[in-house]
Amino acid sequence: MVELPTIEPGVLCVASAFPDPPFEVVENGVATGLDAELMDLVCARLGLRRVPVRYEARDFDGIFDGLASRTYDAVVSGTTITAGREKVALFSDAYLESGQSLVVNIERTPSARSVDDLAGLTVGIQVGNTSDAVARDLERRGAIAGIRYYPYNGIEDALGDLSAGRIGAFIKLLPVMRWLTRGRAELAVVQEIPTHERLGIAVAPGNHALCDAVNRALADLRRGGELDRLTARWLR
Repeated sequence: MVELPTIEPGVLCVASAFPDPPFEVVENGVATGLDAELMDLVCARLGLRRVPVRYEARDFDGIFDGLASRTYDAVVSGTTITAGREKVALFSDAYLESGQSLVVNIERTPSARSVDDLAGLTVGIQVGNTSDAVARDLERRGAIAGIRYYPYNGIEDALGDLSAGRIGAFIKLLPVMRWLTRGRAELAVVQEIPTHERLGIAVAPGNHALCDAVNRALADLRRGGELDRLTARWLR
């Protein structure tokens, strides 16, 4: 097997931001989730050992700085491939496609069923999330009163504010909000926003050998049905 260009031979250091279920989940004190299991499968095919790195800064987009500084080899964190991010990272082929979702407090604002029903309401998003583009478009059109930004690891604070009526809605990737609204009877995903975002694995700019190897592993997982089984289990 050809030795891949990684920070430490035989090891793939992989950064992820928590919490971001079902992509990044902590169960019984153990970090797991769709992305962790996906990278274990990828690493098994590459002959590498996965070493997880937790990213905890308030701005999600800062996670890509660690690729350039060689703090870690890869980023996988329910990460949408965007033109801006492609300027600072090299992305694999997509392993999943998702849209954004609109979450509201159905007890306090029962009439809010779509982005067309948010007039006068403040929408919450996380700093560095691709939901920012959706929220800014709504703000430009006068469809919302404003945007409240939360640090990436402040998702529970955001949901608490939504429950208490301090914000009127929250926008984030659909799989995450389906997970996080479980057990919160007052909160519900009322609309899937069809942004058709492609999620990929990021590596350092210029590390084409590693990116190509990851793509071969993903193609193998897709052909064997393992990728479909993995996503079906975590996105159920």
